[in-house]
Amino acid sequence: MQFYLNGYHPGDPELPPADRVRAAAPPSALPAEVDVLIVGSGPAGSVLGAQLAAFPGITTRMVERRPGPLEMGQADGLACRSVEMFEAFGFSEQLLKEAYWVNETVFWRPDAADPARIVRSGRIQDVEDGLSEMPHLIMNQARVQEHLLHVMRRSPGHVVPDYGLEVIGVEVGDAGEHPVEVRLRRTGPERAGEELTVRARYVVGCDGARSTVRRSIGRELRGDSANQAWGVMDVLAVTDFPDIRFKAVIQSGEGNIVLIPREGGYLVRFYIELDDLAPGERVAGRGITVETLIEAARRILHPHTLDVRDVAWWSVYEIGQRLTDGFDDVPADDAGSRSPRVFIAGDACHTHSPKAGQGMNTGMQDAFNLGWKLAAVLQGRAAPALLATYSAERQPVAQRLIDFDREWAAMHSARLKDAAGAGDHPDDVPDLQRLYSEQGRFTAGVATHYQPSLITAQATHQDLAKGFVIGERFHSAPVVRLADAKPMHLGHVARADGRWRLYAFADPADPRDLSSRLRGLCEFLADSDASPLRRFTPAGADVDAAFDLRAVLQQGHRELTVEGLPPLLLPGKGRFGLLDYEKVFCPDPKAGDVFDLRGIDRQQGCLVVVRPDQYVAAVLPLDAHDALSAFFAAFLLEVPG
Repeated sequence: MQFYLNGYHPGDPELPPADRVRAAAPPSALPAEVDVLIVGSGPAGSVLGAQLAAFPGITTRMVERRPGPLEMGQADGLACRSVEMFEAFGFSEQLLKEAYWVNETVFWRPDAADPARIVRSGRIQDVEDGLSEMPHLIMNQARVQEHLLHVMRRSPGHVVPDYGLEVIGVEVGDAGEHPVEVRLRRTGPERAGEELTVRARYVVGCDGARSTVRRSIGRELRGDSANQAWGVMDVLAVTDFPDIRFKAVIQSGEGNIVLIPREGGYLVRFYIELDDLAPGERVAGRGITVETLIEAARRILHPHTLDVRDVAWWSVYEIGQRLTDGFDDVPADDAGSRSPRVFIAGDACHTHSPKAGQGMNTGMQDAFNLGWKLAAVLQGRAAPALLATYSAERQPVAQRLIDFDREWAAMHSARLKDAAGAGDHPDDVPDLQRLYSEQGRFTAGVATHYQPSLITAQATHQDLAKGFVIGERFHSAPVVRLADAKPMHLGHVARADGRWRLYAFADPADPRDLSSRLRGLCEFLADSDASPLRRFTPAGADVDAAFDLRAVLQQGHRELTVEGLPPLLLPGKGRFGLLDYEKVFCPDPKAGDVFDLRGIDRQQGCLVVVRPDQYVAAVLPLDAHDALSAFFAAFLLEVPG
């Protein structure tokens, strides 16, 4: 796709501004009591809203101090992991169509013969082969948010933000079904200053680095600043710099630039290093203008020219890394004695430099981790103890990000050791290029590894599926659907609907044979009183309402038919009892056998248990029925009919 040819405009790039419908119908009046109140409609808040909107029985409302949807966002990088997540929300294909794909990163350094000039010094593939089926994308934060708001509006829960409302205080009581009192103030011109109160079962602060919710629960952002200022600008420009449509890292004697091409073929973002700040100095006192940024970019790009024709957005910022010591309202001394009622996510609990592209992505993963847990507790399907795992899992992830970002930011701001750049030896790769190569898993968003907990099992049987690492995200692989020979990705069957996934990788036996371990698993799940499906699926609901069982056979799709499969793999569902033919898959001989790609034990097969947020919770033998039952019984509640 190509757009922005005649200037940047917000919203759907395929529609001219005159034809675009900008706002949904206004929401109904804010009720006095809600199940979940989301504060802030940014990336984290919108992901949480989109997930909770899948549950019509949960009253979810979102308040936002701005008067309307974001039109120009600061964040723009979408890691592979985020695009995997957006597949579960149903709009990854649109993102893939619109976004800029970061395929390679190029590096520029001073010319050894003439250090006043820069020359290309290296080039690397942005995402290593096999790391994800999704690419690294660049897409304006406002457009990402627009997709999420669309999911919220069209979902059964129909969540629409209440704009023009800011939180002025949050207080957690100790009684009643809605113990959290939230005081709000209107910011719109017509009723500015008017206050109102809402009571909630749970509150989630996605209200940024100056979070009122965070301050209300006594949490603080702690960290330090690198005393380094950078400028950022999105521009439409004419230049003879040859790599203007590549992600480029440029180091020169005049400073450094990280260049990010934007979606649409014309817009480009410059992150530009500025002068060091004195201790205690703030960047606001420097009087920096957009002309300052343009001139700095021209000096760094020498001998190449840069003629800026239009500036869509610009800003300056100080590099710093800050983190809270917990992501909920339960002090460390009270851990285990009560369940949390207030949570914070995204910039409200961790801030860092933008050049690694992790801030928006990490915040959205915070929300994806929390959303299904809130839904399970509110629906009475899980014990409130489940909610304590949010802070326990996400705070260490943010700490690792802070540690990584400190090194990443320092390397980008480091002055060159010598003007000649890399030496003559072929292994003498500049430090910054080496960092990009070595940290590919981290920047792709797939390095998160949750430790054993209430919802993540020990790695006792990891050898049965070496490529599905317990505690890491489910690494999708190509398969062919048995019923219609459709090639697809196994992980793409999962939706952001709060269900657990049970991926049963079959043993070699024909699944129609009584000796099949897969058949034995299906019979246990369908018939045993100890079956999680029978214990934790509401009476009268479809058999896959809480657990989505999928089977992957070793035989080719032309060797078998759906006839004779265990009934649980061909379930009757819905009002008319129609058969679901999409539960069984086979290896894809053209794209690679999933059993080989993910190191599945062919002789034994295995069951891979995957959480609603797409992380592997357990790997078990197909016949480990008691272990499967015990795992879920530790935190799920039997739902009355």
